[in-house]
Amino acid sequence: MRRHKYWLHIGLFLLTTVTVTACGAIFAENFAHNRPAVQIERNWSLLSDGISSWRWWLSGLPFSITLLAILLAHEVGHYWASVHYGLDVSLPYFLPFPSIIGTLGAFIRIRSPIYSKRVLFDVGIAGPLAGFALVMPALIIGLLYSKVIPGIERQGDLIFATPALFRLAEHLIFPGVSPQDIALHPISRAAWVGIFTTALNLLPIGQLDGGHILYAALPQYHRWLSRVFVVALLPLGFLYWPWLLWAAFLFFFGMKHPAIYDDSELGPVRRKLCWLVILIFILCFMLAPIETTDTL
Repeated sequence: MRRHKYWLHIGLFLLTTVTVTACGAIFAENFAHNRPAVQIERNWSLLSDGISSWRWWLSGLPFSITLLAILLAHEVGHYWASVHYGLDVSLPYFLPFPSIIGTLGAFIRIRSPIYSKRVLFDVGIAGPLAGFALVMPALIIGLLYSKVIPGIERQGDLIFATPALFRLAEHLIFPGVSPQDIALHPISRAAWVGIFTTALNLLPIGQLDGGHILYAALPQYHRWLSRVFVVALLPLGFLYWPWLLWAAFLFFFGMKHPAIYDDSELGPVRRKLCWLVILIFILCFMLAPIETTDTL
């Protein structure tokens, strides 16, 4: 086992905490004043005006703590599954990034080869299930703190799609209310990001988590199904252009999967978990996660 570079992992995590908390403070300020989440010019102004105030930073913690907890749970799920099977695995690397959410996510590196389909399956599924376990309470708590403001979603520069899981929860808490009329609390904004990242990771392509699960369950179909789903992303690029970048990246860098020569069966429990992650993927996936409005 290699020694961890704790300084690097801690440093990246702290930097990501700063960038995500800053975005959370902007969300909190807009929410408190009944404004849409993203108005780019106003958000820059909020950042420059509030960055020196400790109260401003505190207001961003509900978003950042929630989102970082979801991302951390996902990576810790992979990490502990890897450790359980004696694999050489790194601690999570968090990625700070100047975007509307402040991060590109997190990842771990598994340095050991995997020789068993069951091990591959368990490591691959542990992350999405652990992250999703935190998404659900965050979604419900965030919606309980949200409020109804007619037309709020279309007043900003960006419109966030409503995945099926989100809509089901909104229907329970705000029956009969359109998603465009719900001003989301920053905690539910973090849950939305968690739902989006869960869907991305569960795409059954290459070496994504969904690709690992697919390879473990149906190794003979992994190669062509990966290509089918990459090709399926192309027409979605007309609805949401980043799908084109994601498809290109996966095609050139993420399609191949290390071969595993293992004839053992996954067993009935893991087969049932396959259906569970398919359901989670359907509930989380969005054809066009973010759209621009005429105000941009």
